Amino acid sequence: MRALVVYESQFGNTHCVADAIGRGLTDTVEVDVVSVHTAPRLEGVDLLVVGGPTHVRTLSSARTRAEAPRWPGGIRRSLRLDSEAGGIGIREWLDALPRFTAMAASFDTRMDIPRILSGAAAGHIDHRLAGQGLRPIVAPMSFLVDVHNDLERTELDRARAWGALLGYTALAAAAVDALSTN
Repeated sequence: MRALVVYESQFGNTHCVADAIGRGLTDTVEVDVVSVHTAPRLEGVDLLVVGGPTHVRTLSSARTRAEAPRWPGGIRRSLRLDSEAGGIGIREWLDALPRFTAMAASFDTRMDIPRILSGAAAGHIDHRLAGQGLRPIVAPMSFLVDVHNDLERTELDRARAWGALLGYTALAAAAVDALSTN
């Protein structure tokens, strides 16, 4: 089974979470973790995991990505843009994604405040994945950053554990699918 984790990252948090999810997935499946800018063709992908930061309660847009370089002054001067920041985002990548059949999962990074205030990109990603013919196998997941835009202390451990859960869930779903076709 092959998994592909595709992420968008502005300040590095979503990149770190994607890498941790990938480490968790390696317990059970072959996995590649790639930026949305370098995402390969999807042939042979059995599980597509997609994640991005929450901007203005949803997926980033060209406008919010253009504004991102100005945000550090308001948060913390030492904040740096991820080396993969800029260009297209998950929103545009999903819009251009051809329809195909595979299992899917979505995640985001968002502020550690009530979801009603922060919003969450993962639900929007999940909806778009389902619209492209993919089958979500778990509920969308959020990983939290604090007011200084640092990942909360246990989030990378949680991301790795979630990745492991995804791998086992995908294997179980594939086994059930195989039994139901026989």
